[in-house]
Amino acid sequence: DSSVSKLQSLNGVFAVYKKQGPTSADVLNALKEALLKEAGVRNPNPRKRKKQSLKMGHGGTLDSAASGVLVVGVGNGTKMLSRMLTGSKKYVAVGELGKATDTLDATGSVVLESSFEHISSRDMEEKLKTFTGDIMQVPPLYSALKKDGQRLSVLLKKGQQVEAKPARQVSVYRLSLQDFNPPLFTLDIECGGGFYVRSLVDDLGKALSSCAHVKQLIRTKQGPFTLQDHVLHEDQWTLEHVLRVLQPCPEGGLEGGPEPGSEEGPDGRSEDRQPDPSEETGPVVGT
Repeated sequence: DSSVSKLQSLNGVFAVYKKQGPTSADVLNALKEALLKEAGVRNPNPRKRKKQSLKMGHGGTLDSAASGVLVVGVGNGTKMLSRMLTGSKKYVAVGELGKATDTLDATGSVVLESSFEHISSRDMEEKLKTFTGDIMQVPPLYSALKKDGQRLSVLLKKGQQVEAKPARQVSVYRLSLQDFNPPLFTLDIECGGGFYVRSLVDDLGKALSSCAHVKQLIRTKQGPFTLQDHVLHEDQWTLEHVLRVLQPCPEGGLEGGPEPGSEEGPDGRSEDRQPDPSEETGPVVGT
């Protein structure tokens, strides 16, 4: 069928809007299903490899509780995703002071409550300076990082003891306080690959002699794609719209380099880190 072969001949990257709730993998499957259905494939099962297959992957998972820009590669575009992971990303995060959770976001259970009345917006702005630049950060326990080939988040859910991964260097290019209305505060963040917003908010709460967790997280930019100008919303998941926004693969082959890892935890748990080859399962690519 010509519509299906048109889909299968697509090579490049584009961005879709991920809403709060589904995992990044769920979003990818829904996108694939919408495109195959439009092409006239009856009962497309995006997880099955068939002649009607469509090679797609995403670069830089968003937690299920997060929303915003999700970059998608199609065809040979899946090989370009690793470059997307290394580029800068922008987030708007709403944090809540006075409560810490086991997952460091609102999906988890509250494990600590402490007072926050002593914290002023000036205190927070001063403290944010110490989290700007190249900083050391310990990834969250609930993450897609692995121990002995198993995801930490999966091990935790099985009730196993899990040790924190060692701190790693991450880059924070810009960090500013947009709104301070205790217990809530809003941060604007621009960071490099491997950075966890959940860890930042948790560390910030501790640094202010209190505690905090992420209440809401929106990725507003990933690589060249912005939330305002480039994402396809669910009602635009059609071949026509994809063709309009697709950034084609560069001519003359693709640069090598590692492909993005499968960045999913209990519910797609990773804001978006650059995978370590030692702990990843290969690209998030399916057909």
